[in-house]
Amino acid sequence: MSLFYAYRVATRLLGPVLGIYLQRRKKRGKEDAGRIGERFGHASALRPKGKLVWIHGASVGESLSSLPVIDAIRARFPETSILVTTGTVTSAAMMYQRLPEGVIHQFIPIDRQVCVARFLHHWKPDAALWLESDFWPNILTKAKKAGTRLALLNGRISARSFKSYSRFPSFITPVISAFDLILTQGSKETERFVSLGGKDVRAVGNLKFAAPPLPVEADALTELQSQIGTRPVWLAASTFEGEELACAQVHQALSLKHEGLLTVIVPRHPDRADEIEADLIAQGLRVARRSLGHKITEDIDIYLGDTMGEMGLYYRIAPVCLIGKSLCASGGQNPLEPARLGCAILHGPDMSNFSEISQELLTAHACRPVADRDDLTRQIDILLTQPEKASALANAALAYANSKAEVLERTIDAITPLLTGEVANARA
Repeated sequence: MSLFYAYRVATRLLGPVLGIYLQRRKKRGKEDAGRIGERFGHASALRPKGKLVWIHGASVGESLSSLPVIDAIRARFPETSILVTTGTVTSAAMMYQRLPEGVIHQFIPIDRQVCVARFLHHWKPDAALWLESDFWPNILTKAKKAGTRLALLNGRISARSFKSYSRFPSFITPVISAFDLILTQGSKETERFVSLGGKDVRAVGNLKFAAPPLPVEADALTELQSQIGTRPVWLAASTFEGEELACAQVHQALSLKHEGLLTVIVPRHPDRADEIEADLIAQGLRVARRSLGHKITEDIDIYLGDTMGEMGLYYRIAPVCLIGKSLCASGGQNPLEPARLGCAILHGPDMSNFSEISQELLTAHACRPVADRDDLTRQIDILLTQPEKASALANAALAYANSKAEVLERTIDAITPLLTGEVANARA
């Protein structure tokens, strides 16, 4: 028995265990209690009449990349309905805020054949657009068998994942070959997908370049700017465990030189806010939390941005930012988001999730890597002391972020035959 079919058998036999697992996730706030049925393939909305395009982005990053695609499809094919699925509570909350009216959102079903069949029987998508690298064997192969035309957008496979996949071709090849079309971020990804069984594979660029600037509520921005006034301020964005304490220590070192310094820390997972606040207070710092409506008064050292969907606000109040998940964790976060909003960008030594973008930013003199906490302290000191250097970094980052927006047009042109059914007709 191949690994692919062994996986199918395992997901069938482990059905009760998966149900228990989801219930435990629900208790921890990792699943939406009111919509848990969607994870078992039970639809909570009616299927619209006519053509339906299904777009899937696993988490926040992939979901954000789908937004310009959704707008472009609606503009080019106004009679086509769109269903969006995501896999996390965080991404669902973000999509609730940002999806255009009329676009349906559901949680992706777990990868059991019975759940997938239930989902497909209800929605009957004509085409499915998958974002990046969330490869679920049962979902993709059963959708293909049901006649759904499949395309992978913004496809990427890390070197580590490629090495793992290459060891088990009997498992990954049926999954990758299910896609009628694979659009990748670059030549390296193209080679990897072809090696793993991809058929029509093309490098068109990274869809993250097509994303609009993160939104902001004007009144909220005005209020925060009023509270901050002329204080020097810097931001640690989308931080992971260990990075908040490091940033607190940076703040303590810099506050001796930069009077009134305000450090804004936005954790990637706001449910850690209680723990983070306790750690900061233990360092002798005074903390205000946005989720609790605290004001930024003169005696506040750290503003904790423990809310969802407000990164556009936080980036706009700080001229200098550190990209989280790069200093004490690995992989980094999307540097194009602060680049579009006038931030001078610093990041830690590990930006492997955005290696090509971060390298190009470095080549364009549009970011500065930092080796550790002490180096971060030095770099922030320089940028706060010499704002002209911060402005030069920010301007170079904005120019870079705007330099590849044509990727959206190339993507839509490439998937149009799938959306109109021309690919299916040609193969029939």
